[in-house]
Amino acid sequence: MLTAAQLDDWERDGFLVLPGAVDPAACDRLRAHVVSRLAEADPSTNPSLTVFDTTAHGHAQDEYFLTSGDVVRWFLEEGAVADGRLTRPLELAVNKLGHAMHDLDPEFDRFSRTPMLAELAADVGLRDPRLLQSMYIFKQPGIGGEVSCHCDHTFLWTEPQSVIGFWFAIEDATVENGCLWVAPGRHREPVRTRFRREGSGTTMDLLDPTPWPTDELVPVEAEKGTLIVLHGTLPHWSAPNTSERSRHAYTLHLIDGTADYPDDNWLQRGPDMPLRGF
Repeated sequence: MLTAAQLDDWERDGFLVLPGAVDPAACDRLRAHVVSRLAEADPSTNPSLTVFDTTAHGHAQDEYFLTSGDVVRWFLEEGAVADGRLTRPLELAVNKLGHAMHDLDPEFDRFSRTPMLAELAADVGLRDPRLLQSMYIFKQPGIGGEVSCHCDHTFLWTEPQSVIGFWFAIEDATVENGCLWVAPGRHREPVRTRFRREGSGTTMDLLDPTPWPTDELVPVEAEKGTLIVLHGTLPHWSAPNTSERSRHAYTLHLIDGTADYPDDNWLQRGPDMPLRGF
C-alpha cells in the first residue's frame, strides 16, 4: 500500500498522514452508531463516574478502568462531573469508549478489519499483527481534556517494542478543536516512562527524567476520513478542546504477535478472548 517515499517518511518521522484512507460515509456511520449506543447507556454502569484524565491519572487506580481490556466501557470528561453527578447529558459528557469494541461490536469490527488496514500493518513492519485496544475519543466541545505528551509504548509495552497506532479522524480535527501534535523523528529515542500494574493498582516507572521537547511539537490537522499512523515510541499530544465543535476520533493499537506482552501491562484480557488479527 505504501510507496517508497512514504516508507522513507515513516522511518524518518515516525508517523504518516493518509488523507482519504476511509470513506467519510463510513466515519459518519460509526459516529451515528456510537451516539445510538450512548442513548441506550445506563449511567449506573459506571458507578464511580470514572473520569479519564491523562494529566492526573486518577483513573489508573480504578478497577472499572483496570478491568476494561476485554469489555466496552465509557469514561467521562473531568468537566462533566461535579459533586458526584453528571452536569450534562451522557452523550456530551463522555471522554471515550474503550477498550475492546473491535472484538465485541460488529460495527467497530467492520471498521477495524479491512484488507487495506491489514496491508498497511504489514507495510509498517508488523509480521503477525494483533488488534490489542480500541478507543473512541469524543474531545467534547468546551470540555474535551488535554492528552498529555506521551508514547504509546509506555502504556502498551512489548519486548521488543512493536505497538503501532492507527488514529482515524471521524470528524475534522483542527488546531481549534484539539488535533494531534507530534514530535517528528523523536521515535528513534528510548521511551522515558513505563506504565504498569503494581499490586491492585498501577505505577509509572521513570526511565529518563528528561522532559519531552514540547517546543518541537507540530500540529497534524486532519479532515474526516484521514488516517494517521503513529510509531509506538513517537511523542504526541493534544490540547484541550475549547471550541464549540467536537473532535471525534477512533484509535486502534496493534502489536506484533511475535513480541512478548508482559503480564504487568495494565491492559489484560481473560483467556476466553485471545487477541486476533485482521
